[in-house]
Amino acid sequence: MRMRALAVSGVCAGVVLVPGGAVAAPVPVSEADLAFHGTASMDGGKVEVRLTPRNNGPDAVSDASVRLRWSVPLAPAQQLPARCAREDERTVLCGTGGLAADTTGEQLRVAVRLEEQPSEFTLEIDTAWGGGVVDKDRSNDRLKVLVLDTGDAYAF
Repeated sequence: MRMRALAVSGVCAGVVLVPGGAVAAPVPVSEADLAFHGTASMDGGKVEVRLTPRNNGPDAVSDASVRLRWSVPLAPAQQLPARCAREDERTVLCGTGGLAADTTGEQLRVAVRLEEQPSEFTLEIDTAWGGGVVDKDRSNDRLKVLVLDTGDAYAF
């Protein structure tokens, strides 16, 4: 009798029994691998970022947004794209929209002016919202790029 009790105990491990209630099955978690690729350039305090989101799957992303954070303050007045909003003096958030698995989204072009005209700045790019999916590989959606005031496009 004792062995039977141990066998039942082993089978029930990890299951929560609620008196008079049904046992709930675990909710499946969607998984996707968001990635951002693009360029950033600066010419005399004017910056242009071109960014293309990609979902490497395996599941679709219903909606996502990207955070762009400059190491220097942006000028107070900006004309941002309709899907972008200012978070603080150095940060802009932009919606990238939904992405099916194994697809590339629409290119996002963000032009900003810096408060001053530095000779360089660092741009940090990362996922602000991933539509509730789990992204186990954050190496391709958390990026940093050093941009010099040369007019050249620096890739990330």
